[in-house]
Amino acid sequence: MEFIEGWEELKEILIILAHPDDPEFFLGASIARWIKAGHTVRYVLLTRGDKGAKAEDLTAEDVAQIRIEEQEAAAKSLGVESVEFFNYEDGYLLPDLALRENVVRVIRKYKPHILVTCDPGNLFPNQQYINHPDHRYAGQVVIDAVFPASGNRFFFSELLNEGYLPHEVEEVWMSLTNQPDVKLDVTDHWDDKIQSLKCHASQIGDPRAFEKRMLERLTNGEDVDFKYEEQFRRIKFRRPTE
Repeated sequence: MEFIEGWEELKEILIILAHPDDPEFFLGASIARWIKAGHTVRYVLLTRGDKGAKAEDLTAEDVAQIRIEEQEAAAKSLGVESVEFFNYEDGYLLPDLALRENVVRVIRKYKPHILVTCDPGNLFPNQQYINHPDHRYAGQVVIDAVFPASGNRFFFSELLNEGYLPHEVEEVWMSLTNQPDVKLDVTDHWDDKIQSLKCHASQIGDPRAFEKRMLERLTNGEDVDFKYEEQFRRIKFRRPTE
């Protein structure tokens, strides 16, 4: 396998996104690729997805519990090391200082080499879709936490008293971007992605119809061998020795 990431050592990868199912939809095949190559992947999700259903007989807490269980099952299917949920309300994320401090805390807690989020500048992914504000604000707060805060002891200095020492990540990968500079061929991991997405039963409907829609979207309905790519915008931080 051509490993264009260029990582010479095994990496700790932390994915911070807004909702349950975001990791699998945005980059599920890449997650499978990295884990099968021996890297460790963890999730932190800022909301519990409590507005992600239209059924009138469910409360928001019911929806959240369903989606937490689905997310944990999806992560397990891929081999993700851990899943952590913040308790922010779905749809109401704001990239304020309180959330930034919480994200800095979790970056210092897990000390990832590679941090993955989504592109905060992608407001209109295409002419039929407006990007969810939670996606954009999750990306924004993660970027703001990475620099300048997570590696600087003078930011949120109370975290030092909690035992969370400054940590600088090596790279940030932004999914859901219109300005990709990395395209991973993850065709071999397409099925891993699909199987993980099927764990999100409340979101996809009939699983066979869902898989057909996903494949038709990828191949434009043509019966051909396909190549599946996941795209990212990548930031590699320079180190003093470079």
